[in-house]
Amino acid sequence: MAQANWNQKIIEEFRANEGRVGGPFEGAPMVLLTTTGAKTGRSHTTPLMYLPEGDRVVVFGSKGGAPEHPQWFNNLVANPKVKIEVGTETHEATARVAEGEERERLYREQARRYPQFAEYQQKTSRQIPVVILEKAG
Repeated sequence: MAQANWNQKIIEEFRANEGRVGGPFEGAPMVLLTTTGAKTGRSHTTPLMYLPEGDRVVVFGSKGGAPEHPQWFNNLVANPKVKIEVGTETHEATARVAEGEERERLYREQARRYPQFAEYQQKTSRQIPVVILEKAG
């Protein structure tokens, strides 16, 4: 439950400051990703760092290098229709898991910009998923 409280504080700060947050994420591009629970059908919002790529938002299921995927990833695989908040804008989006060279290129770029992402991959035997969020309409 501590994680939920921590995320909730980031979400509130994000919404109060036009998408900007401080602390460990100060200056990093942040998105709020709202997924539909795979089992519950309820909405869940998660703050994530992202990689901007044109009109697309790219997020990474690192979970700090944990051995399992984050719950938000399992949710969007079950239901790829999501909502994203970037800055003061909210968009419906469709999630797609990147594969092969596209996944490698995007993860490499995120790890170049934020070296902790290279550390997360080294900590786990699973391949950290890379998800492309395409804005609808």
